[in-house]
Amino acid sequence: MNPEDLKYHKEHSWVKIDGNRAAVGITDYAQESLGDIVYVDLPDVDSSVDADGEIGEIESTKATSSVISPVSGTVVKVNTELEDTPETINEDPYGKGWIVVIEMDNAKEIGSLMDAEEYGKFVEENK
Repeated sequence: MNPEDLKYHKEHSWVKIDGNRAAVGITDYAQESLGDIVYVDLPDVDSSVDADGEIGEIESTKATSSVISPVSGTVVKVNTELEDTPETINEDPYGKGWIVVIEMDNAKEIGSLMDAEEYGKFVEENK
């Protein structure tokens, strides 16, 4: 089940808004599709990111996949614990498995993202 308090991007990333900051991770569907995650390539703090742009990569036993940012802004925090325990994304994709926190340039971008119900339908239609 997709948490109701998050917004979702078509590339299977999620965003949790707190003021002008957005925590970003990948969805349960994405981590399940990838399988066992073995490595996460994190962006640098203070790097600029664009909505729909790549902010990192996740390697699993099945594939390597880009992490796509749902919003534009500046990376203010990265989850360095993923460097040693990337499998945290498999275990808790909506909690301890967050990837970055972005200081948003334009909060209006949130309006183009899906809510939990819309994302659930999107996943079903695109399986």
